[in-house]
Amino acid sequence: MSDMNIAVEGSLSKASSRGINKADVVWMLGLYGTAIGAGVLFLPINAGVGGLWPLVAMLILALPLTFFAHRGLTRFVLSGSTRDGDITEVVEEHFGKTAGKFITLLYFFAIYPILLMYSVAITNTVESLMVHQLGMTAPPRAILSLALILGLMAIVRLGGQVIVKAMSVLVFPFVLTLMGLALYLIPHWNGAIITEAPALGDAFNGDFLKTLWLAIPVMVFSFNHSPIISSFAVDNKGRYGENAEKKCSNILLGAHVMMVMTVMFFVFSCVLSLSPADLAAAKEQNISILSYLANHFDNPVIATVAPLIAMVAISKSFLGHYLGAQEGMNGLMAKSLREKGKNVDVKQLNKVTAIFMILTTWAVATINPSILGMIEDLGGPIIAMLLFLMPMYAIAKVPAMRKYAGNLSNGFVTLIGLIAMSGILYKLIA
Repeated sequence: MSDMNIAVEGSLSKASSRGINKADVVWMLGLYGTAIGAGVLFLPINAGVGGLWPLVAMLILALPLTFFAHRGLTRFVLSGSTRDGDITEVVEEHFGKTAGKFITLLYFFAIYPILLMYSVAITNTVESLMVHQLGMTAPPRAILSLALILGLMAIVRLGGQVIVKAMSVLVFPFVLTLMGLALYLIPHWNGAIITEAPALGDAFNGDFLKTLWLAIPVMVFSFNHSPIISSFAVDNKGRYGENAEKKCSNILLGAHVMMVMTVMFFVFSCVLSLSPADLAAAKEQNISILSYLANHFDNPVIATVAPLIAMVAISKSFLGHYLGAQEGMNGLMAKSLREKGKNVDVKQLNKVTAIFMILTTWAVATINPSILGMIEDLGGPIIAMLLFLMPMYAIAKVPAMRKYAGNLSNGFVTLIGLIAMSGILYKLIA
């Protein structure tokens, strides 16, 4: 009888893994929602400041860079022997307790500072909207930041599935406004970046390579959605069993095609409506492309829409990154408790993590430090290490991952990971 049940379950699992269902679409939009956040609003400046050819190279690299890296991390999480083992448990299973602790710590510190950045960004954006667009007097910063963080944490308290659904809903207005702005800029396209571009034969010089080299870390940061990959892999492993890897790859590909198409259209539209000198000025002023466009065109529509786009982008990215930060902190606490022979209560861990996150994000948002540069320069190498290099190392060392060895994509992912780390380190010492 049990064998019959297993056979029936197996056939149902295979049947349910065919085609695209509602859960797949929700995850596709959730992945998109986590990736497309505040970083995208700085990407046109970093991508376009070097001229046309680095921008074209980035367009070619965007999809393989994003897809192969996140597929590798998903496969790594799926390679765990248990059905519900998250990334922190899989790391310990494959690399041992000491390495497990170290990588779990890296995983946490790759995500947690970004959460702090988003708490500052959402407070600044709402405060600016109230003062400049709505003509209101903003409440004291401590009260405003606490209200906003508690509002986001109220969604977090509803659970991981609700967070994914919330991001899948929030992604629609964000995409529509982002694409609407890109379309709105079309009449302003001037082609200066094309006319000022050197001949293709002269383009591949030191400046081109340096621009592309330093732009890759920005692309890694802008398209990164590694914080939600572990939850994504665990959920689909429970849903599809042995078919999870193929299913996850299909969902990832759909999400990444959508990401690249929409983001690069937005990037090209912004770049084509400005000159290389304008982009250099925006970089010098250290402001987002939306703020520069609002000032450049003196347009009230852009000035009004810009903070709304930013609010949606930051809110959904905060939710997606919270899942990863919670997972990392819970993993660190669970490992410590197990070593002391104590029981691990996931609900209690979630409460402790939530209190810690509320207090620290509130404190940082109230103090209002300038941390965007710190995130890109210090968080970036850790993201590259975990997202690009760790899964490739696992393919070489872990028996459960050996079946993925020999793919050309492995070398590509390793190379991009090393470039991303070296590019950011160059910025630190330059």
